[in-house]
Amino acid sequence: MSRSTDHTRVVFLSLLLAGMAFALSQTVVSPALPEIQRQFGADASAAAWILTGYLLAASVATPIVGKLGDLFGRGRVLTVVLLVFAAGSVVCALAPSLGVLVLGRVIQGVGGGIFPLAFGIIRENFPPERVATAIGGISATFGIGGGVGLVIAGLIVEALGASWLFWLGLMALPAAFAIWRYVPNEQTRRDARVDWVGAALLSVALAGLLYGLSKANAWGWGSPRVLALTLGGLGVAAFWVWVETKVSQPLVDMRVLRRRPVLMTNVTAVLIGFSMFASFLLVPQLAQTPEQFGYGFGASVTGAGLLMLPSTLVMLVAGPWAGRIATRGASRTPLVIGSGIGALAFAFYAVAHGSEWEICLGGAVLGIGIGFSFSAMANLVVESVPREEVGVATGINTIMRSLGGALGAQLVATLLTSQTISGTPVPAEAAYTEAFVVAAVAAGLAMLAALAIPSRRAPQAEPVPAPATA
Repeated sequence: MSRSTDHTRVVFLSLLLAGMAFALSQTVVSPALPEIQRQFGADASAAAWILTGYLLAASVATPIVGKLGDLFGRGRVLTVVLLVFAAGSVVCALAPSLGVLVLGRVIQGVGGGIFPLAFGIIRENFPPERVATAIGGISATFGIGGGVGLVIAGLIVEALGASWLFWLGLMALPAAFAIWRYVPNEQTRRDARVDWVGAALLSVALAGLLYGLSKANAWGWGSPRVLALTLGGLGVAAFWVWVETKVSQPLVDMRVLRRRPVLMTNVTAVLIGFSMFASFLLVPQLAQTPEQFGYGFGASVTGAGLLMLPSTLVMLVAGPWAGRIATRGASRTPLVIGSGIGALAFAFYAVAHGSEWEICLGGAVLGIGIGFSFSAMANLVVESVPREEVGVATGINTIMRSLGGALGAQLVATLLTSQTISGTPVPAEAAYTEAFVVAAVAAGLAMLAALAIPSRRAPQAEPVPAPATA
């Protein structure tokens, strides 16, 4: 413990860098997709695999990597994950074809396990009074990195070219070295093994569900292919749950997921993910709409990204702040506050999005909501599960957030394409208003789910029993 205590600051900064590398890679590619299409002569559906392949790989890898960390040591596993992530980044940057680029993105997706491993390292090695604040800081990087990615994508593409977006992934290398050097080896079970059957079933379920959602807008929500993929994914997920109750060392202990704090936190994660990814889609697209259509600012990709900067900057402060609130009181408090503030931000956007200052103000408020919510969700899960389940339980929570994000992005895209200005593919302003209202409702439902989490004060150090007397 002394080794980790001496170097907790270095470890924390390394975990922040690792989380930022993954979060950046999640969104930095989105604004550059048109340029990548032109570079490889690909159509939109083929280029979409750059995002879809990454999302699927990350969702599948997250619980598996989290479980490997629980069984074989989080520091060791995280070092390997970061090296694999960096290798995938190099493959993407040097890709001679779209197929190789998609392969690199799938390799990068292994980085989905960074966050659950980081939470486990913090719980295992940090002083108890610093755990909630540190987890809050790491959690905030998920939203911060996403916002920064949207801000810098245009600048990098215009100045250096699209391939340079992927060199950002090499941020993982110094983080890997520091974690290998300073995170102490954990004692692990000698008889531990991975439930590969459970991992395979979960992978199939997630792949079907996420791919179906990602194609819902293109194929139609009621199309046979979308229904087959989503319902098939849900069916396999139900079978996976049954299998996990029958094996001696399951990938996920269902008794843990059924606990009310974990269950309701995962429900909240779906709704928070829905609203956050809706904002990532709505705000830049609205800002880039030419003013001749009666709304929007005609912003460039870079200009639209800069409008997201207030939200990103606020999240830098909100995550650790929420952790301190959790340390002093009930851990669900920041989640209730954050989801409520998120609902207010989207309600504000629904009635006030006609000027750039309104977009920035709404974004700053939304940054508080997202920062508080992400921090609180991770802390609630970490507090509610045994040490040996931290990795996989926080991994499942991350997946729930990704599922919500996929659903939010697709539903918002459907709303925007269902109401367009006559004779053009440009969404009507009413479509944005309706989408902001839907996102506000999702955040409001997240607040209700958070209120259903049992109130529990931040964990205190266990009292030392008094010595027995004769």
